[in-house]
Amino acid sequence: MDNARAAVHARAIRLLAGREHSRAELRRKLLARDGSPAEIDGILDDLERDGHLSDQRFAESWLRSRIGRGQGPLRIRRDLAAKGVADELIERVFDSIDSDWDGLLRQVHDRKFGDTPCADGRDMARRARFLAYRGFASCDIQRLLRRA
Repeated sequence: MDNARAAVHARAIRLLAGREHSRAELRRKLLARDGSPAEIDGILDDLERDGHLSDQRFAESWLRSRIGRGQGPLRIRRDLAAKGVADELIERVFDSIDSDWDGLLRQVHDRKFGDTPCADGRDMARRARFLAYRGFASCDIQRLLRRA
């Protein structure tokens, strides 16, 4: 391995040591500073073969992290797609976890607004906007707010 390739490889390893990255995300970061696209693709292939880089592992980690932050499935799916994770992999990762989205929606709502019912239509709209921004489906939000 020549010095330039070794430097790009070392930078990729340092980035992966900090946190998981998707292949597309790591490629974008490396292209911004280092080497040719063909050289970087070869390095990424090596990292995947050696088990240092995995879109599956990245997606699982991202999903668990975002659930812990109180984000809903719509936002998590959108963010994973923006990070370059394939749609079929996103669906597989979502299918592999056992998450109570209604419970998380209730928890996020109660943490922000308490368990008090909506005061009026304006308050309901404000709560709905907040929960939609967090990535929950409007039908789930409406069902929750009608009960709240």
